[in-house]
Amino acid sequence: MAIPDAKDIEIAEKRIAGVATRTPLVESPALSKMCGREVFLKLECFQPIRVFKIRGAYNKISRVKERGVVAASSGNHGIAVAYSSRLLGKKCTVVVPETIIKEKLETIMEYGAEVVRAGRFSGEREARARGIAAATGSAFVHPFNDPDVIAGQGTCGLEISQQLSDFDSVLVPVGGGGLISGISIALKTRSPRPNVFGVEPEGAPKLTGALGAKKVVTVPSPTSIADGLIPSALGDLTFEACSRYVEGAFTASEEEILNATRVMAKAAHIIAEPSGATPLAPLLSYKEGLGDRVVVVVSGGNISRDLLLKVLA
Repeated sequence: MAIPDAKDIEIAEKRIAGVATRTPLVESPALSKMCGREVFLKLECFQPIRVFKIRGAYNKISRVKERGVVAASSGNHGIAVAYSSRLLGKKCTVVVPETIIKEKLETIMEYGAEVVRAGRFSGEREARARGIAAATGSAFVHPFNDPDVIAGQGTCGLEISQQLSDFDSVLVPVGGGGLISGISIALKTRSPRPNVFGVEPEGAPKLTGALGAKKVVTVPSPTSIADGLIPSALGDLTFEACSRYVEGAFTASEEEILNATRVMAKAAHIIAEPSGATPLAPLLSYKEGLGDRVVVVVSGGNISRDLLLKVLA
């Protein structure tokens, strides 16, 4: 398999039209003042399922010939696969961790998916999901290491380039690297500017490690309150895309992630889950080298009620 190109992303944009929303890109005056530069928010939390994952999942599943699909997910990918499968008339099974957030589990089930619980880490879930797919003759839908998934996520970057003509950098949360791969391909194949940076938890620095080692590295026991950002490693495709098109990566502590979630809610009035708020953290720490106009990709808003109350307290 090869990473998608700009044409693949343009085709994906047409394929997902009417299913995924063309989300707003807006400046936050409060964050701009707080961070000493213009801060624009790409609000993927405004998708129908409140997360960007619908882009890649629908683009992939719409091309699947099998009658059933299987996914492994900590939550948001599972929601996207269940939602897309329902629209496309596919039978869906989602393998989730034992520790899945209650609200995300309920949403997956509401969209009609069968749920299987398996372990805590992404490797355990993927092995179980692939086994189910093989036994049932279903298609396995990888959360990030798939050309169609990456191309679908790249439509977010395509929209950014259409919505804002002049900006210096884009900050993207990093789980397995599907979103940052797609965005960086969409942006950098058109112009050497802007710079694309990944932001990930200190407890799951798989992009930071891979860029430093110039190869895929595995984090033994990734952990973070940002549950969507804790795959143990990039895939070979997402590593290739990031190696070509991503300038660098920042890590954020748990305290910084919670603070970013709080600031996003109280200053920008945007309810983001920790994974979606994580890319704001470097701006709040006044990181240099990001330029005067920065886009922050708010990847999702599926925050648990208990955590939201804790953040706002």
